[in-house]
Amino acid sequence: MVLIIAEKPSLARNIAAGIEYAVAQTGQSGKMVRRDGYLEGCGYLVSWAFGHLFSLCDIESYLPPEQRTERWTMDNLPCFPGEFRFELRREGKSGKVDAGVKKQFSILESLCNRPDVDVIANAGDADREGEIIVRLCIQHALRPENMVKCRRVRLWLPDQTPQTVARALSEMKDEREYDNLASEGFARTYIDWLYGVNLTRYATLRMGTLLRVGRVIVPIVRAIYERDMAIKNFVPGKYFAVVSKEKTNGEEIELTSKTKFEGDNEAAQLEAAQKLCDTYNALPAIVTGVKNKKDKLPPGKLYSLSKLQNVLGKKYKMSMKDSLEIIQKLYEQGYLTYPRTNSEYLATAEKDKIKQILANVAKVGYPVKFKDSKTIFDDSKIESHSALTPTYKIPNKSQLSEREMQVYSTVFRRFVAVFCAEDCMVSRTEIIISVGDLETFTLKGMVMLEKGWTKYDDYTQKDKILPSLKKGDVVVTNFKPTPKETTPPRHYTIETLNNYLKNPFKEERAAGADLSVLADRVGEDDAEEYKAMLEGIELGTEATRTGIIDNARNSNYIALKKDVYTILPDGVFLIESLDRLHISMDKYKTSDMGRALKRVFRGQMAVADSVAIAKSEIAEVFAQGKQSNDDIGFFGDIIGHCPLCGNEIRRFRNFYGCTGYKEHGCKFSINLVICSHPISIEHVRALLAEGKTPFISGFRSPRTGKTFDAALKLENGRAVFDFDRSHSKQSASSVSYQSSMSTRHLPPPEENPFPPAFYDGE
Repeated sequence: MVLIIAEKPSLARNIAAGIEYAVAQTGQSGKMVRRDGYLEGCGYLVSWAFGHLFSLCDIESYLPPEQRTERWTMDNLPCFPGEFRFELRREGKSGKVDAGVKKQFSILESLCNRPDVDVIANAGDADREGEIIVRLCIQHALRPENMVKCRRVRLWLPDQTPQTVARALSEMKDEREYDNLASEGFARTYIDWLYGVNLTRYATLRMGTLLRVGRVIVPIVRAIYERDMAIKNFVPGKYFAVVSKEKTNGEEIELTSKTKFEGDNEAAQLEAAQKLCDTYNALPAIVTGVKNKKDKLPPGKLYSLSKLQNVLGKKYKMSMKDSLEIIQKLYEQGYLTYPRTNSEYLATAEKDKIKQILANVAKVGYPVKFKDSKTIFDDSKIESHSALTPTYKIPNKSQLSEREMQVYSTVFRRFVAVFCAEDCMVSRTEIIISVGDLETFTLKGMVMLEKGWTKYDDYTQKDKILPSLKKGDVVVTNFKPTPKETTPPRHYTIETLNNYLKNPFKEERAAGADLSVLADRVGEDDAEEYKAMLEGIELGTEATRTGIIDNARNSNYIALKKDVYTILPDGVFLIESLDRLHISMDKYKTSDMGRALKRVFRGQMAVADSVAIAKSEIAEVFAQGKQSNDDIGFFGDIIGHCPLCGNEIRRFRNFYGCTGYKEHGCKFSINLVICSHPISIEHVRALLAEGKTPFISGFRSPRTGKTFDAALKLENGRAVFDFDRSHSKQSASSVSYQSSMSTRHLPPPEENPFPPAFYDGE
């Protein structure tokens, strides 16, 4: 008897339908009968998990019972388990195992150990996460005496149609062939746990509010933060361009010189620009070349998940969460192939399958034909899964909601475009105009001759109609200095953030290019993009990225309005707090870990070695926190006594303040950051004990942006700047404060009730 364990109930039902289909193809009849928690029939048992039935144990599980506490504490940080342990998933604040989870695992345990079961098939989703979800169920359910008896295999499903399930049942491979995929999955799980539980607790205890510190969520929030700060702090740069806009033969021709005139002396730049204009205007502008070429315009590539989400976000303002839920549903209904793919290419082994799908597409009236092309079929650009395509099963409009139809038709129309039997023909024109021997100007345009695939798929490029000119024509010019301003960067959109996350080190194709422009046309070279993807440079994966971005939104770190992301105050606090704590969870470290995971997948690195990298980086954060010269301590630290009322001064979330506020309204406080510079606990202690700090370097004026050095001194119960070095005792750089990291508990967070108590000077 073969036991198949699916990742979800919906997949189990589709596998059962595939089994019935396979039996029917042999001319026999068979039926899968529903039992409590599984289906049975035709020589198969099919059961399921509910996604993750197991999760890693929390820190407290590794401690003796007498050391466990409900409150987070520094006493057990950092935590590096010698061996990671899993337990049945616990729910929310209750911390109890859900009754449904417990019951379903009990059913799986019973089925795995049935005397007649001799083969157990892992039917998790076809990725590293799905691989370990079902492996964990089997490992925990199978009794030791049955480990040898039961052969374990993998059911790998690129889609959930009965035809695909039937074929996959006959091609199941030994589970060991997927060991590297499982190793990558376990390594990712361990590493994310190490970063998440250690740094989240550490940052939260330090800052007094919950900060979600994860390997991928932080670089995502940081990217949006840095972009929004660049927009906020952008100062337009003025320059003069040399431009001619005159009519020749009744048509306006715009020529803009590549030379720009920019600098502090605006009058001098204007004079220099006018001088070049005069020079150009004294020379003839002659058409020195005209090229007309009839060409085929290639369609876009098939969709990866992120590229599909880009289009849906831009066209329908569909969030990544919403689009993924719909794509996943269409996959589970058998209309689309496996969605969490990072490739836009098909495997060569799928050619026969694609021919059958094309035959079904042709039956519903679309002009398609099979094309055996490297721009479509390329194994070197596929990691685990091929591009998203429709399956044999084509729905009608009545079967899908409006949003579902938007998603399905986007995939379907791109598939038709790629395999369209009608070519899109265009006329490409290039006109070269020379102004003497000083500069040449190139005008490019395109006119569509035959629509071809554009009748079925979106084509948004606006054709630029060029003037009717021939070689030797004289062009009328009148160059003038034209004042212009540089423009700020744009906020991240669903599309541009996705593109950034796929390759965070990708340089813009050209200076000033729109960040949304990436290789989408089949004819463009995407080698760099795929090299980055296969090396693991991307931030997150197609399987995880949507959920992580959604977590950032739910945590109020970022906002999504229509298709534009912006940073929120809590996101600003997260990033700036991590900077103060020297937690450099940036794209560089995340990409390094991504590359390590890919090495695990390729069998070039052991799981333990990849985990050791994470442990080393986390240990460094804790060590640096003890040694930092600008240490801001922990939330709740007692710093000294109030110079006004004598009560304790403690470190709160954003300030050092008097605890006598609630008793008798004492408002003494010192902000945690003054003029962009963190104020350390040692600085505050010196201020309270001696009335003045050493000189501190690196304050930045909020008005001018210039840096300056100053001490802080107490004056009438307020901290103010002091620029007199004559009484300075030592430089701030020589001050060190080593915070004790034991017995630190998270006190209830408080907001600053005080006004800023410092002089915001130059």
